[in-house]
Amino acid sequence: MAKKGLGKGLDALFAEDIQKDGITELKITDVMPNKNQPRERFDEEALSALTESIKEYGVIQPIVVTKSDKGYKIVAGERRWRAAKAAGLKTIPSVIREYDARTVTEVALVENLQREDLNPLEIAEGYRSLMDEYGLTQEEISGRLGKSRSAVANSLRLLNLDGYTKTRLIACEITEGHARAALSLPTGPVREFFINRIVDQGLNVRQAELFAKELSKTPTHKKEDSSVSAYKIELDRICSRLEQKFGTKVSFSGTQKKGKIVFEYYGNDDLERLLNLLERRK
Repeated sequence: MAKKGLGKGLDALFAEDIQKDGITELKITDVMPNKNQPRERFDEEALSALTESIKEYGVIQPIVVTKSDKGYKIVAGERRWRAAKAAGLKTIPSVIREYDARTVTEVALVENLQREDLNPLEIAEGYRSLMDEYGLTQEEISGRLGKSRSAVANSLRLLNLDGYTKTRLIACEITEGHARAALSLPTGPVREFFINRIVDQGLNVRQAELFAKELSKTPTHKKEDSSVSAYKIELDRICSRLEQKFGTKVSFSGTQKKGKIVFEYYGNDDLERLLNLLERRK
C-alpha cells in the first residue's frame, strides 16, 4: 500500500478497501487485538452504548484486519470488535488487507487520531513506537501522519512528565499546554504544587506559563534550597486554603520542624465568628 496520504482521511482508505477486497464475515474468535494499538484505555460508558447499538443494528462499518500466525490482527476497529464480542456476535464484518508491521501501527494511530480517541500520552507513545521500532524520524512521522514536525516534537516531550502530572493530564484536569509548562519545573513538591494551582484556580495555558516562570526563579540547584522552596510553596498553598475557609488573613512563622499559625481578626464579633468556626471542627 502506498504510504502517502495516510493522514488525509481513513474514510477514503476504507472505501478503497471495501471496493477492492470486499467484506468478509470472520469468526470473532479468529480476530485478535493489535498489541501495538496506540489506545490503552477504552471509555466503558461509550463502549457500553456501542454494544447496545450493535445489538440492535449490527456492526455497520467493517473493521480492518491483516493476517497473522494465529488468525487475524486488528488494524482499525478494536472498539467495534470489543463491543461486538460484548453483544454476543459470533462473526464480525471485516476487510482483510496485507500490511507490514509498520503500516499496521501507522494506520491504527491515524484512525484513532482522526476519531480523537487517544489521550495526549497515547499519541506520544504511538509516535515513540514508530521511532523506536521502525526507525522513523520526527520528520517522517510528520509527513506520513499529516502532522507538523513541531506538533510531533511537542507531543514526544510529554513522555518526560512525572507520574503525577501524567495522571492529571489523562484525567483531562490539565491540557497538553499546561503539562509542557510543568516540564520547566523540577519534579516533586514544586511541580505538584504547580499542577494543583492550575486545577484549583483554573489557570489558562498562558497564565500557567507565567506562573512556572516565577516558580523557576527560586534557586533549586542545591537539594537544601529545593527543599526549603517546596516547603514555602506548600505553606502558601495551605494559607490560601485556610483563608478561604475562615474568611480572614492567615500566616505562618517558624521552620519545617516548628512554627505558628496566625489567624487575624477584626473586632470582637469577628473573633467570635472565628472561634465558632474552629469549635465546629473539633
